[in-house]
Amino acid sequence: MLKEIPTVEESTKFNFITSIWIVPFIAVLIAGWLAYQYFSELGPEIRIVFEKNEGLQAGQSHIKYRNVPVGTVKKIKLQEDGEGIVVVVRMDKEVTPFLNESSKFWIVKPEVTIGGVSGLDTLISGTYINMDAIKDEESKKNFIGQSHAYRDDTQGQYFVLNSPLGNNAIKTGTPLYFKNINVGQVEYVVLGLDDVSVDVIVYIQDKYTPYIQTDSNFWVRSTFEASLNSGRLDFSVAPVTDLIQGAIEFSSKKKEEICNVPDGFVFPLYKNKSTIENTHIGSNKIDMHEFKIYSNASMAKLHIGAPVRYEGFEIGKVKNIKIVYSSQKHVMKSEISVALNLAVFSDEDDNTTLSGKSNFYQAVNDGLRAQIIPSDPITGFLYVDMHFTDSDDNVTILSENEVNILPSMEYTSGNMMASLSKIMDKISALPLNTLVDSLNQVVLDADKVVKGVDKPLVSVLTDLKTTIKNLNQMTNKKTFASMPNTLDKTLKELTYTLKTTKKVVGGYGNNSLIIRQLSDTLKIVTKTSKEMQLFLKMLNRKPNSLIFGDK
Repeated sequence: MLKEIPTVEESTKFNFITSIWIVPFIAVLIAGWLAYQYFSELGPEIRIVFEKNEGLQAGQSHIKYRNVPVGTVKKIKLQEDGEGIVVVVRMDKEVTPFLNESSKFWIVKPEVTIGGVSGLDTLISGTYINMDAIKDEESKKNFIGQSHAYRDDTQGQYFVLNSPLGNNAIKTGTPLYFKNINVGQVEYVVLGLDDVSVDVIVYIQDKYTPYIQTDSNFWVRSTFEASLNSGRLDFSVAPVTDLIQGAIEFSSKKKEEICNVPDGFVFPLYKNKSTIENTHIGSNKIDMHEFKIYSNASMAKLHIGAPVRYEGFEIGKVKNIKIVYSSQKHVMKSEISVALNLAVFSDEDDNTTLSGKSNFYQAVNDGLRAQIIPSDPITGFLYVDMHFTDSDDNVTILSENEVNILPSMEYTSGNMMASLSKIMDKISALPLNTLVDSLNQVVLDADKVVKGVDKPLVSVLTDLKTTIKNLNQMTNKKTFASMPNTLDKTLKELTYTLKTTKKVVGGYGNNSLIIRQLSDTLKIVTKTSKEMQLFLKMLNRKPNSLIFGDK
């Protein structure tokens, strides 16, 4: 039996719920919702410029604020001028209020220095960018990254130290100590404005700044110190960190409520603590000026960095030495450039540095001259000495091609040897041998005459023998020429003994043998004493006359 085939009735009505298009439509809605959620939670994109990339990876490295990830590095590219790199970072939305003028960014990477180890967490998480900021309504998207970790400057102060010569142990990061407590560090080491000295900018924490006053002293810690107290030798060696990276220390007389150091004040940085104990000239102000000195003398033992001194105090340094040959005079002409701190010539009642400059120029008009002389007669090393003289005409500072020429005096080493030779001739001319021979004869004759006489005379002759023995020992020494103090003491002893002798033997006859011998001897002693008094007066008046002469 045949079955009936059902007929399908075609419907022209569209049913959306049962339509196959419902699936993609729902998918689009879900995707749109997800996209909305994503972009609504998406933070701003910022750009940070660094000098170079130090391990950052696009898609991996993060930005952290208070050790919480708040952004991800998306792209790293060069700047258009090639002077740095641009790091594109996608930040979290909640960090947006912190992206303003106060924002600071720096790269954190593992570092191992003599001062310690930092950034160890980057060995696991990788290099990242650290952030510091204060919440503000105004936002910003372009930033300049820092080359070192940021520190809040409101929690400390900066001070400027100046050193005539740079110290290899002082560099950025060198610690600063007060009473062996680390209170800060060196932030910058730069060339001074005078192009000669070195400025060291240090940062000190706020709670220690009240100890710093205008009379505080800063010095470089010594790596080795030795002292001799009560016959006992004490020495100490600095820690290994000081040996490698150096250290600076400062002193303070008292603590004030606040730090009263004025703006622009510069502290001298001494090479060690013992240097501070010496007397210094002038104020802490620095007013460097460059001068040139011309000389035809030999400058073979004058070196760059040699001191310029006035009244024994250092007021400058030799900056450069240029030596050229003169075909006309057949000599080597020297052009010495010196840098002088004219602030040391300032009046006590005038705090301006201009006072020092005007006083110095006036001093040159009054006879202040530069002379290059040896620091000592043994090594012969030279330095520049400033002193007054009236042996030349009134010469002022001249200007040549915008360079100031300092008037100078020539120095010849032959004068010293000639003066020394004259002094030695005077010493040799003294009749000391005659004096000793006469005294010996007196003692020999006196032994024969006074046997069995009064004991006081025997005692006097014993003193005479002691005096003669001292004289023999003194005159036989090679260093006799450099012993005026010993000679003076011996002559005083001899004078006292002879006066005593005169009293004791006063009772003997005028024609006795001992009286005649003593009379001849006293004549020789008188003559020698007068000559020695002149010689000792010269030494007392000018102790260095044995070397430089009496003129």
